[in-house]
Amino acid sequence: HLLLFLLFVGPFNCFASYSRATELFYSLNEGLPAGVLIGSLARDLRLPTAGGQHPASLQPPLSFTLASHGLGGQYVQLDNRSGELHTSAVEIDREALCVESSGATILGGSAAVSSSSPSPESCLLLLDVLVLPQEYFRLVKVKIAIRDVNDNAPRFPVPHIRLSVPENAPVNTRLAIEHPALDPDMGTNGVQTYRLRDNYGVFTLDVEENENGERTPYLIVMGALDRETQDEYVTVIVAEDGGTPPLVGSATLTIGISDINDNCPQFNDSQLNVTLYGNSSLGTHVATVHAVDVDLGSNAQITYSYSQKVPQPSRDLFHLNESTGIITLSTKVDGDTPKLHRLIILGNGPGCIPAVITVLVTIIKVMMRPPEVVPRFIANEVEGVVFLKELEPINTPIAFFTIKDPDEKYKVSCYLDGDGPFGLSPYKPYNNEYLLETTKPLDFETQQLYEISVVAWNSEGFHVKKVVKIQILDDNDNSPVFSEELIELSIEENNVPNAFLTKLHATDADSGERGQVSYFLGPDAPSYFALDKTTGVLTVSTQLDREEKEKYRYTVKAVDSGFPPRESIATVTITVLDKNDNSPRFINKDFSFFVPENFPGFGEIGVISVTDADAGQNGWVALSVLNGSDIFVIDTGKGVLRAKISLDREQQSSYVLWIEAVDGGDPALSSTAKITILLLDINDNPPLVLFPQSNMSYLLVLPSTLPGSPITEVYAVDKDTGMNAVIAYSIIGRRGPRPESFRIDPKTGNITLEESLMRNDYGLYRLLVKVSDHGYPEPLHSTVMVNLFVNDTVSNESYIESLLRKEPDISVEEKQPQISIEPTHKKTESASCMPTLVALSIISLGSIALVTGMGIFICLRKGKKHHRADENLEVQIPLNGRINLHMLEKKPMEISNI
Repeated sequence: HLLLFLLFVGPFNCFASYSRATELFYSLNEGLPAGVLIGSLARDLRLPTAGGQHPASLQPPLSFTLASHGLGGQYVQLDNRSGELHTSAVEIDREALCVESSGATILGGSAAVSSSSPSPESCLLLLDVLVLPQEYFRLVKVKIAIRDVNDNAPRFPVPHIRLSVPENAPVNTRLAIEHPALDPDMGTNGVQTYRLRDNYGVFTLDVEENENGERTPYLIVMGALDRETQDEYVTVIVAEDGGTPPLVGSATLTIGISDINDNCPQFNDSQLNVTLYGNSSLGTHVATVHAVDVDLGSNAQITYSYSQKVPQPSRDLFHLNESTGIITLSTKVDGDTPKLHRLIILGNGPGCIPAVITVLVTIIKVMMRPPEVVPRFIANEVEGVVFLKELEPINTPIAFFTIKDPDEKYKVSCYLDGDGPFGLSPYKPYNNEYLLETTKPLDFETQQLYEISVVAWNSEGFHVKKVVKIQILDDNDNSPVFSEELIELSIEENNVPNAFLTKLHATDADSGERGQVSYFLGPDAPSYFALDKTTGVLTVSTQLDREEKEKYRYTVKAVDSGFPPRESIATVTITVLDKNDNSPRFINKDFSFFVPENFPGFGEIGVISVTDADAGQNGWVALSVLNGSDIFVIDTGKGVLRAKISLDREQQSSYVLWIEAVDGGDPALSSTAKITILLLDINDNPPLVLFPQSNMSYLLVLPSTLPGSPITEVYAVDKDTGMNAVIAYSIIGRRGPRPESFRIDPKTGNITLEESLMRNDYGLYRLLVKVSDHGYPEPLHSTVMVNLFVNDTVSNESYIESLLRKEPDISVEEKQPQISIEPTHKKTESASCMPTLVALSIISLGSIALVTGMGIFICLRKGKKHHRADENLEVQIPLNGRINLHMLEKKPMEISNI
C-alpha cells in the first residue's frame, strides 16, 4: 500500500516543486569591483532564517547553488549558506557583454528587487539558482540588469574627414558628415552634441536624430564662399557625450571648396605695340598674347582667336596659335603689304564673354636683307634651351654659329651680348664660323639660367639677334655642411631612457635628391646613442652615470643622396652633469688604530679616508664624531683623528667611535664608519705590593721549621700589561743572625727556609725585597721590608716593636733578579713602524690573557689564606737608596697559625 501511495503522490510532488519557481530582478552598474552586494536571495524570497520566529534547531540549513555555470556565472559569487549574491573579480563590461544592446533600458534603484520585469532591450545576466533542502526547494530565475556608466569616449571611425562644398553654395546649405562618431555607451552617455573648434565665421554644425535614435552631424554654410580667396578650410570636429563628466572625441575635418566657372579670362593689357622689319623671314616671332582665368581645370581653359573685325589679309599675314597665343609671320612681306596691321584678338573661356586685346604691328620696309645667324648646337638643346652640367670643364663647346649676308654685298661682324661664363670666338680657318664655349667653371648654386644673344650686324648698321638660353644642370658637387663642426652638449646623469639630446642640422647646396641629407653615427659612437636618419634627432637610450663616464666624444656624419654620395663629419661632445646620487664611502667600514697611552693631546691618532664619487659640491665631504666628541675631534677636511686629552690605558683600554661623513649635496647623503682605538701599554706604573701590608709587620718563625718549608710570600700586582706587568722578586738587603737562611722565589715571591735553624740563629731577621717589572725601556720597581722573628714564642711584643723602629743597617745588593722571561730588545728602523705596532698589539692581547690568569690565581690563593682576608692593604714602599724606616708606619702584624 505504501508503494502504491508513493507512486500516486510522486508526480504531484514534482509538479508542486516546479510550481514554486520564482523570478528575482536586480540591477547594478557596470565596472563595479569584486565583493559588491547585488542582493540577498534568502531575504528577497522571504525564506525563514536562523534569526526568524522559529527556533534555529527546528530549521534545516538552507543551501543556495547555481544550477549552471554559464556566461553569467563568472561575473557573480553566490554564498551557499546566506544566499547573498556579490560581484566577482571578473569586471562586468556592459559594452562587451551586450554588444547588440546599445539601446537598452536602464532599471532604477541600486541592487534592489524590481517588482516588474526589465525592458526586453536591457542588458541582462540570467542565473538559475537552486534552493535546498527539499522543504524549501525551488528554482529561482535571477535576472540582473546591467546599468550603463559613461566609461567610453566618442570615437570617430576615421581620423581625417574630407567634405567638399561648391563655392556657390548658398547660406544655410546643409551637408551631412558621412562619418559620425560612435560611442558604445547608451542613452545620455552616448554622443549628444558636435562642435567645431574653428568655424572660420562661415560654418556651423547641427545634429539630426532619426527614428532609431542615431545622431548625424550636418555642416551648415553660414557665409559666402570664394574658392579663389580660400580653397580649403581645416578644422577639428569634436563629439561630446552626455555623461558626467562628459567625454569627448575628435577628428580632423577638411572642407574643400570646389570650383565653379565664376571667373572669365582677363588680359593684363588692352593694347600691344609691335615693330616688324619687312625683310623678316617666315616664322619670325611677332608677339605673344596671354590671358588669365583664376578658375581651375576646364573652367580655366582659354583659347585665342581673331575678331571678325580683323581683315583677311592680316589674318593671312600673321598666324595666331589658338592655344598658346603666339603670333608668327606666315607669309613674305612685299611692297604691297600694308605698313600697319590692327589685330584684335579674343581670349575665350567656357561660358564667358571673351576678353579683348589689340596688337598693333608696324612693318618697317627695308631695301636690304639683314644678316643671317644660323646656329648648330653641339651641346644638348631642346626648343632653343641648351642644357649644360655644372661640372663641365672650361672651354666646353656649346654651338657653332654661321654668320652670312644674304645679299653677299656687305661685311658681317658678330659679337656676344649678355653676362655669363661664355665666349664667342671665330673658328679658324673659316671666316664666317664662330664657336660658343664656356670660359669659366659653371656653378648651379650660383646661377641656374643664362640668357645670351649672338648679335650679327653688317656695315650698313643692320643687325640681327639670336637668343640662346643655357640651363645649368645640378651635379653632386657640394658636401653637406653642419651648422657647427663641434657640437657641445650636456645632460644630467640618471636621465630617463630615450632622452632628447639635440637635433643636428646640416645643409647641402645641391638640389633635388643630391641635396637631401641623412644622418649617421660614427663608428666611435657608443651603441646606446641613437641618431634619427631623417630628422637628425640625437637621443640616448639608457641612463648615463657620470661616475662611470663623465665625457663622451664621437663623430656624426651627414651624407647626401647623390651618386656618388658626399659626406661631412662633425664631432659631438657630451658632458654628463653630476647629481648627488652617491653617498660618501669610507675605504673601510671598520678602522682600528693602536695608540700608546699617555699620547699627547691633539696628537694625530690616524687618518680616516673617505671618498665621494660625485663631483663639485656633491663630492665635498664633512666628517664629524657622533659619540665621544668630548674626548675626540676630527679634522673635517683632512680626516685626521685626534684626542683632546692624554689617554690613560689603565683608566680605559679602548674606545669605539662612530664617524659620520656627510656630502655637500641637496639633499645631503651620508654614511658612517666604526673606529676602534686600542691603547698600547707604556710602563708607567711600578709594581704595587699588596702583602705584606707594612714594613712594621713581622712573622714568628719556629726554630723547628724544616728546610724548604714556605715561610711567607711577597705579593704584588702591576696595572700595566704585557711585559710591563711581569713581576720579578729579589732580596736586595738582609740583616739577622744568619740572613742567608732565607730565599725568595723570583717568580712567585714565596720566601722559604734554606737551612735548619740553630740555637744561636734566634732573633729578628729583616729582608729588603725588591719587586721589579720587566718594562721597556726602563723597568720600574718597589721595595718592601719582610720582618721574620725566629723564636719559640713571642713573649715581649714591645721589645720586638722597638727593634723594628730602629733603622736597620742594611747594605743593598745591586744584582738583577733571575727572571724566566728575558725580553729581547732589537733596534728598529725608524721608518718601519708597522711591525712594531703589530708586535705591541700581540703583546697587549697576551698581557690581557695573562692578567686574567693572574686574577684567577690570586683568587685561589686568597681562598687558601682566608686568615689574611681582614688585613688592610697599604701602599708600596719605594726603594730610595737607604731606607728611612722612621718615615714608615709601624704597625705589627697579627700572626696566628704559624
